[in-house]
Amino acid sequence: MLTQAKINAILFPPMVGWLLAAKIFFILVSASIIIFIIYVWVTTPWLKRLIIWDWMEFFTFRPYIIKRIDKNWMKILQRLESELETEYKLSVIEADLLLNDVMKRLGYEGKNLSEKLERVKPEVFKELQLLKEADQIYQNLVYDTSYHLTQSDAKRIIAEFERALTELDAF
Repeated sequence: MLTQAKINAILFPPMVGWLLAAKIFFILVSASIIIFIIYVWVTTPWLKRLIIWDWMEFFTFRPYIIKRIDKNWMKILQRLESELETEYKLSVIEADLLLNDVMKRLGYEGKNLSEKLERVKPEVFKELQLLKEADQIYQNLVYDTSYHLTQSDAKRIIAEFERALTELDAF
C-alpha cells in the first residue's frame, strides 16, 4: 500500500545535481520565451491593428477593408471628372487594379485581371464580355502610350468596373 511519503517521493522527487540544473535551465528558457512573445505582441503594431479591425468590423457590420475600397473608388471617380486625358486614363488603370485586388482577395486565381476573368465562371458577372473589353482597354493604356481615350469611353469603362465590384459585393 502506498503511503503519503511514497506518493510524495513519486510526485516530488528530490532535485539534486544535474536534475536540479536541468529543471532551472528549462524554467528560465520557458520564461524567456514567454517574455519575448509578450514583448513582441506589445511592441509591434499588427496585434493592435487586428484588435482595432475586429472591433470596427463588429460595430459597423462591414469588413474593414471595404472602407479602403470605398476611399480608393472615390479617388477614381474624382480623377474621372477631370478634363485631362491623363487623369481619366489613370482612373481606368486604378479601377482595373482595384478589381484585380478584390478578386485576388476573394481567391480567384491568375497573375492579372485578364487571367482571372478567363477562369471565372460566367455566373459571377452578368456582362463578362463587357468586363473583358474594359480590361482590354486597360491593357492598351498600359502597353501603348499613344492610345487615346475619350472621357465618355472612360466613364463607360468605369461604370463596367463599378458594376463588377458591386456584383462582387465590394461596396
